[in-house]
Amino acid sequence: MQTSKSFRMDDFIAGWIGGASSVVVGHPLDTVKTRLQAGKGYKNTLHCILTIYRKETVMGFFKGMSFPLASITVYNSVVFGTFSNIQRLISKYRHGDGRHSCSMADLTVASMLTGLVSVGLGAPVDLVKIRLQMQTQMVLAENLQLAGNISNGTNIPMRSISIPGGGQRLYRGPIHCISSILQTEGLQGLYRGAGAMMLRDVPGYMLYFLPYTIMCDLLKPDASASLHPGSIWLAGGLAGSISWVTATPADVVKSRMQADAQLHRKYKGVLHCIVHSYKTEGAQVFFRGVSVNAIRGFPMSATMFLTYELSLQFIRSL
Repeated sequence: MQTSKSFRMDDFIAGWIGGASSVVVGHPLDTVKTRLQAGKGYKNTLHCILTIYRKETVMGFFKGMSFPLASITVYNSVVFGTFSNIQRLISKYRHGDGRHSCSMADLTVASMLTGLVSVGLGAPVDLVKIRLQMQTQMVLAENLQLAGNISNGTNIPMRSISIPGGGQRLYRGPIHCISSILQTEGLQGLYRGAGAMMLRDVPGYMLYFLPYTIMCDLLKPDASASLHPGSIWLAGGLAGSISWVTATPADVVKSRMQADAQLHRKYKGVLHCIVHSYKTEGAQVFFRGVSVNAIRGFPMSATMFLTYELSLQFIRSL
């Protein structure tokens, strides 16, 4: 798997396998998180879960999962492969040996660069996922917008509008969603919310990989011993929760901008979204979904890191 002394492909393969496992574990709560952050009518996390279940059954929690399963596996492959290879490049440049252990400063640089690289691939993936998760509410919003702006200028109260086919879908699937966005918004439409994603992921990956590395070092019986799978699972889960909780404010802004696909856009840009959200809903809006992020972040990241490490060990043993 090694193509050069400092560049390896096995990290990309292990990252792909880990990404697939994490999507299956984390997608139901990811749907709840997106609805809480960008949707309307949910009082709290439990109310959101019950509402989705009553209106859309269990399948509502897995809405839009086919696209993440196909794309986030590639995304995680790029993230873990990039992070590992940047570490080796830094070690080779600073110490003349790619196998030399990195300092905390080196890991910080590697993780932040990884976050920057991830936005290029992750922004379109996240946007399509969120549009698919939110599409029932988006169709409702667009129909209400049309009903409230009929040609004679008469305003119809929202409660009196009867919308046939309440479960109507705006997008038939991921490919149709991408095609629709390209036709109506152009290529830049796929990168809507990329600025907010950068604010989330550059520091977010630093607070993902650093806590994981620190906790792995603390949980090792000694420097030469291999880490127990249970320790990897615990370190990965805690790192995921820390990263997602601290990233929630930027994640709220990103979700709102990416879900903003109505006929008349609500947000002009990242700053306008922040100011508008603060003025209309207060500072607490930026922590909407934080409990879901903390809960979801643990099993998703624990699964991701454990599968990644075990896959890497297996690949390197071949």
